[in-house]
Amino acid sequence: MPTLSSPVPHFDRRKLAVLVPVVMFLCIVFLFGVPSSLWSNFAYADRSAKVYGFQIVNEFPHDSAAFTEGLLYAGNDTLFESTGLYGRSSIRKVALQTGKVEDVQKMSRSYFGEGLTLLGERLFQVTWLKKIGFTYERNNLHKFNAFTHQMKDGWGLATDGKILYGSDGTSTLYQIDPETLKVIGKHIVRYNGHDVRFLNELEYINGEVWANIWQTDCIVRVSPGDGYVLGWVLLQKLSEGLIAAGYNGIDVLNGIAWDDDKKRIFVTGKLWPKLYEIKLLPRTKPLKDGAIEHLCLR
Repeated sequence: MPTLSSPVPHFDRRKLAVLVPVVMFLCIVFLFGVPSSLWSNFAYADRSAKVYGFQIVNEFPHDSAAFTEGLLYAGNDTLFESTGLYGRSSIRKVALQTGKVEDVQKMSRSYFGEGLTLLGERLFQVTWLKKIGFTYERNNLHKFNAFTHQMKDGWGLATDGKILYGSDGTSTLYQIDPETLKVIGKHIVRYNGHDVRFLNELEYINGEVWANIWQTDCIVRVSPGDGYVLGWVLLQKLSEGLIAAGYNGIDVLNGIAWDDDKKRIFVTGKLWPKLYEIKLLPRTKPLKDGAIEHLCLR
């Protein structure tokens, strides 16, 4: 080994000139070779999805024959609702306090109504198993026009007031131009390495897209800019309460509406006799590992 009296080896600058570009090249290969989904995990490693329970604030009557597929709050204690099932699909204007249907446009028997949203004075509705949707005049449901869209199927719709968000029953959240109805962006919604499939009815709430997960009592809260899961709302006790009260003919939880003025959240389900105003309560007791996967992912 060298001693204090030994000469210090001379560093070859020519080797350095070769080594630096090589290292830079390897770094670039690594950066661009890592899948974007993995980078998303790195980028949001410090963000954890919060889990919420709920408190019932109010209960309202709801048409127990309505197979709810789309729901929205339009101000002045008025809801618009899209219902499904062949031969029973419709779009309707509903009084919140009484559940009374104030106006209705029944759909052709060949269409199964799905998601619904309101942008300006136009209601947008999609249909199941067809790439066909309809726009309606807010004040006259009997004036409507058909359109086609680019999603694989029509399940849910929501809007932030500028663009539409859509779901097709997969884990994809679409961004759609409301004028051309063309897809302008999309993200895969993932949680703990799992695709969050069966995104159904959608609602835009305070910068987030909330989605019912079909066949579960869960709502997932999604960042619309990247598809990252921000939180979960667990509503199992609603359907359990209805069944305990003797309402055995109910179907799954489906339907989210948001009153932006009064900051009210409304939820209901297919064939449910009630619509609920709820307040979210952060869970103070942690869930067991894998509980969200068991309750909410299929």
